[in-house]
Amino acid sequence: MAFKSFKKKPATFPRYTVTTKKYCHFCHEKIDYIDYKNVKTLSKYLSRYMKIEPRRRSGNCAKHQRMVASALKRARHMALMPFTLH
Repeated sequence: MAFKSFKKKPATFPRYTVTTKKYCHFCHEKIDYIDYKNVKTLSKYLSRYMKIEPRRRSGNCAKHQRMVASALKRARHMALMPFTLH
């Protein structure tokens, strides 16, 4: 019975990465109401597959993430934004 020798894989990325702190854009700018008609702002919170970005990725606080989600849903129902890509 022969034993195989295993080679150690080289590291493909740095072990420690520096990340920047995400902040809520709406809290920072003191915006109280997120308008569903402002399509340019709302499109920042959609992925390339037209899905709503999660909080951990967008950096929004819980209160404003709920407001963004409801504004996006309203904009979709009013046909201002697409539901999916065709």
